[in-house]
Amino acid sequence: MKYILSFLLLIPRILFSQIEVNKQSQKNSSDFPIASEKALASVCFDTADFVAVKKTARLFAEDVERVTGKMPRLVSSKSKLKEYTVIIGTIEKNLLIKELIKSKKLNIDSVRNQWERYILKTIDNPFPGVKQALVIAGSDRRGASYGTFAVSEAIGVSPWYWWADVPVQKSPTVSIKPINYTSKSPSVKYRGIFINDEDWGLKPWSTKNYEKDLGDIGPKTYAQVCELLLRLKGNMFAPAMHSCTGAFYSHPESKVVADEYGIIVTTSHCEPLLFNNAAKSEWDSKRDGEWNYAKNKDVILKKMDDRVREASPYENIYTMAMRGVHDEGLRGNLTNEEKVSVLTQVMTDQRDVLTKYLKKPVTDIPQIFVPYKETMDVYELGLKVPDDIALIWVDDNYGYMKRLSGPEEQKRSGGAGVYYHFSYLGAPHDYLWLNTTPPVLMYEELLKAYQTGANHYWLVNVGDIKPAELGMQTFFDLAWDVNKFDYASINQHQSRFLTHTFGAQYEKNFQDILDNYYRLAWSRKPEYMGWEREWDSPKYKELANTAFSFQNYNDAQQRLTDYKRISDLSDKISKELPESSRAAFYELLAYPVKGSYQMNRKFLLAQLSNEQLAENKPATANWAAKQSKAAFDSINSLTLTYNTMLNGKWNGMMSIPPGFVAKYQDMPRVNVTEGVESTPVDLNPQKSILEGCTIIDLKQIKNKVSTNGHTLRTIEGVGYDWYAIQLGEATEPAADPKKLNGTRYEYEFFGVTADSVTIYVYSLPFWALHKGKSTRYGISVDGQPAFVSQSDHKEYSEPWKDRVLQNGVVSTAKFAVNKSQPTHTLTLTCGDPGMIIQRIVIDCGGLKKTYVGPGISLLK
Repeated sequence: MKYILSFLLLIPRILFSQIEVNKQSQKNSSDFPIASEKALASVCFDTADFVAVKKTARLFAEDVERVTGKMPRLVSSKSKLKEYTVIIGTIEKNLLIKELIKSKKLNIDSVRNQWERYILKTIDNPFPGVKQALVIAGSDRRGASYGTFAVSEAIGVSPWYWWADVPVQKSPTVSIKPINYTSKSPSVKYRGIFINDEDWGLKPWSTKNYEKDLGDIGPKTYAQVCELLLRLKGNMFAPAMHSCTGAFYSHPESKVVADEYGIIVTTSHCEPLLFNNAAKSEWDSKRDGEWNYAKNKDVILKKMDDRVREASPYENIYTMAMRGVHDEGLRGNLTNEEKVSVLTQVMTDQRDVLTKYLKKPVTDIPQIFVPYKETMDVYELGLKVPDDIALIWVDDNYGYMKRLSGPEEQKRSGGAGVYYHFSYLGAPHDYLWLNTTPPVLMYEELLKAYQTGANHYWLVNVGDIKPAELGMQTFFDLAWDVNKFDYASINQHQSRFLTHTFGAQYEKNFQDILDNYYRLAWSRKPEYMGWEREWDSPKYKELANTAFSFQNYNDAQQRLTDYKRISDLSDKISKELPESSRAAFYELLAYPVKGSYQMNRKFLLAQLSNEQLAENKPATANWAAKQSKAAFDSINSLTLTYNTMLNGKWNGMMSIPPGFVAKYQDMPRVNVTEGVESTPVDLNPQKSILEGCTIIDLKQIKNKVSTNGHTLRTIEGVGYDWYAIQLGEATEPAADPKKLNGTRYEYEFFGVTADSVTIYVYSLPFWALHKGKSTRYGISVDGQPAFVSQSDHKEYSEPWKDRVLQNGVVSTAKFAVNKSQPTHTLTLTCGDPGMIIQRIVIDCGGLKKTYVGPGISLLK
């Protein structure tokens, strides 16, 4: 949620969204007292209402106790109402709310038959003997929950009070200013998380710590997940499904728990009709035969039939079609035509199963088709997906949407959605440890998805939930109200959340830390710093030196310096915070920041040691080797702290996940020369001069021209220098990139002493918006014919791997120049709108090697 006022612990009146809370001991006569010196409001629900509503009422009463130290009385009949009461319920089932509607004290016309909406209204003298009521009326069960938890959050209970140990803002008195507020419908209908790759976090934590009686991820864990989702205004989750974990339906209570919270169960792209074939208990090839629908249809169909029969009493979203076992492609060495035929038959049979048990028209049953990996290829071959099934478009596992709905697909009755990643296990490299997906990239990609009709279903892969808390908060706030954000506010969203949590005095510090944390990981995530790749050619199998340079442009030195600064700043803030806030700060910010610094320090200092030794400098090589080892030890120490603080609450949750073949978690090879004293190396950035090359500061625009309604903007929050330019929005009309008088940016550069220049333009590695689109833009110098860059790539190709690992595509164009001219003009033209340019380097013959070119800091 976006905060209107920053959090001030010492100021008793807080405006939170539409709810104004007063924590003064003296309330205004019109305020509704949840808890005062003389009164404690009762919390009323209807026993005939949904179980989720009754659970929400109990949780709200507990929230009031967390804040005030006083437990409200829970009542369920009119005769037991107190002088002040909170009434929580649905307009469908709560009799008191119906009575207020009948007496015209509550108007619910705006939310009747609406999806997940709520009314918050204070009503004076609603019933005899009741002075005032705070009514939370939901259009449905989740609407009632969302309205209730909006009040909980306003009075001081964060959605993350349990999962991130955010301290409750305590006060013995709490009242609410008079309110009459009606929520909007959520921007996205279905909003949820996929718990995935849980082998190294949530699974060991649940098994050996939180749910050790069961020894698995089960109903106790999922109860906490579902409560969190409700507080974040989410409504679905895809359960953990790796083979290390018992299948969700192998613990029958889990589905009951989800329903008790009003949470929908969905599944991943590889679980047809809620069936998890990765679990031995569900599918054992020795017992069940081959997972091949062409040859083993009866067995596979019965498995799916049994699952739908079991799950049908509950609210679910059903994944249609099928893939291979777990994350594999279809089995059976099928031709393209056979793949299309098989999946067509699978969907026909699945829809028969759904109507058999759900007893409603198949078009009224929530279904999704997820064209993930090879399934996208089958879809492109001409697979006809029934019109009422939602198409769930996927990113490339690295944050870039592979494609979205074209004009014809946007007409589908089933709509479309998105499957996005904060965490991934797979080639070219896992990123399972830390969440380093910048909010601005997520916003840009999800916004264009939303603008092309993907407003039906948003699912994000969050790994183990921790430490993706900040990303999840942003994701759910965006999914709830897309139009509330723009590029500026989304980039400030997480710092404002932290400010609300830890204090307004740190707002600039939080933005500084987050900007640099995400920026430094943008060019290379901490998990990629070992420079090995997974499931790739032998040359990438072992850890290697990085491509950051200690010799040129302070490339490596500046990276280490920047990481050290934000690591030290997080330490400073942590020491200043009250003890009650330190665990939350460590989980949300300090551990990711400090861990990132030490991972970079480990590999960069190992590289420095190797380079110094190669130059026959054993003394400095020894020092760097010891620093690298110290960094390795620091990572383990930081992780131990995470797992042992709070009396071991999170013991088993945090690790440096090795995935299946990754090696970044290991200590890189260094050689220490015995008998040689260590001599420190000065790692402070030294004065560096650009000779024979220059850099374009993207903010120093000479001229920009928009034609055909193209939007030109500078965006902060992505890019190697943490700002970039956007050549139109992705959904705007395409243009001819060869036209130099069309939509364009123009920049000036000077000091050229050569007859030609080579231009390196770094863009984001986008995919074409949809069929018929591309990724073109033009590059020109001094009005010469434009070089057209087109970065279309194939997933898992070598170029694509390079691009996603460095979040960039470099296009190279060479132009002749008249060196007698004092200045020159560089023009970037729009072709396929939406392209984002993040760095421009001009080589006049003297450019030295670095990882992604010299940074803009060299111009300062």
